[in-house]
Formats: sequence, structure tokens, C-alpha cells
Amino acid sequence: MSQLKEKYQKEILPEMMKKFSYSNINEAPKLVKVVLSRGISEGTSNAKAVDVSAEELSQISGQRASIRKGKKSIANFKLKGGDPVGAMVTLRGERMYLFLNKLINICLPKVRDFKGLNPKSFDGRGNYSFGLKEQLIFPEVDYDKVDQQRGMNITVATTAKSDDEARELLTLLGVPFRK
Repeated sequence: MSQLKEKYQKEILPEMMKKFSYSNINEAPKLVKVVLSRGISEGTSNAKAVDVSAEELSQISGQRASIRKGKKSIANFKLKGGDPVGAMVTLRGERMYLFLNKLINICLPKVRDFKGLNPKSFDGRGNYSFGLKEQLIFPEVDYDKVDQQRGMNITVATTAKSDDEARELLTLLGVPFRK
């Protein structure tokens, strides 16, 4: 079992129960999934960029990334329906906790001029999303093989009913929010 999952069960769950006065342990918010996604603008003209991007996401997450294809044709973007436009990975269970632990303790401290994540990036239903500008902060990415900096979006989905509950859960898990 990962350290983060142990911390959730032993420390965070009882604290959340007390703070929000839940009568049942199942009312306390839990992490559901973490989604890593990346849009690839040059995917229509450069098929190799899509494969490289998906491979990087696979290395970072420890799980195979799926290539996402466009649904509609959009002339302004030179996009045809069915062209590859991005890659994504959905992490659940043990891999989710391992990834979050690595992100919080190893990767985010490597970001230059990092002052914390925006505490207002909740969606109103207890889910939190943020973006990273480069993939080089992850230890799995080989610096010599990177041809271009590509960012990614990370979404943390929880069972929290409100943003306050989700913010408290993520703060207790160690997510560094800006003051």
C-alpha cells in the first residue's frame, strides 16, 4: 500500500470526519481518479508527435496512454474527423496514489518559481484541475529524448460534495496550494 493511501486511512479520514461532522465513514470524500491529458496541435501533420506524446504520458503514469481522435472536422484548425488530437491516461487505485505522491513530493518542487497551485481551480463539484507547462519535471522523462516541451492537464476527481470539502481533502493529502 502506498504512503499516501495509508496516510488517508489513518490520519486524514478521522480528521475529515471530525471537521465536517460526518455521521458515517462513507460520507467522507475520497479520491476517485486522476486524469492526465494532453492536446497535440501538430497531431494532424506529424503522426510521430502523437506517438511520442502518448509514450511520454505512459512513462510518466506507469500505464498505457490512449490516443484521442477528433470527432468533427473543423476547417479553421485544419482538422478532419478521426485525426489524432491528444492523448490521455486515467489512473485509479494504487497507481493513482503512487502518481499523486510522486507529483506532490518530487515533481512540483522542481517547477521553477513555484509558489503553489491555484486554490480557485475547483469545478464546483469537488474536482480539481491544473496544468503543467513541461514534462521534464517528471523523473521518468529522459531529457535527451525530448524534442519539444509539451505541457499537460491533470484533473483530480473526488467524491466531495463541495469545493471546501475537496480543498480540505487535497490540503491534508499534501497538495501545495498558494496562500
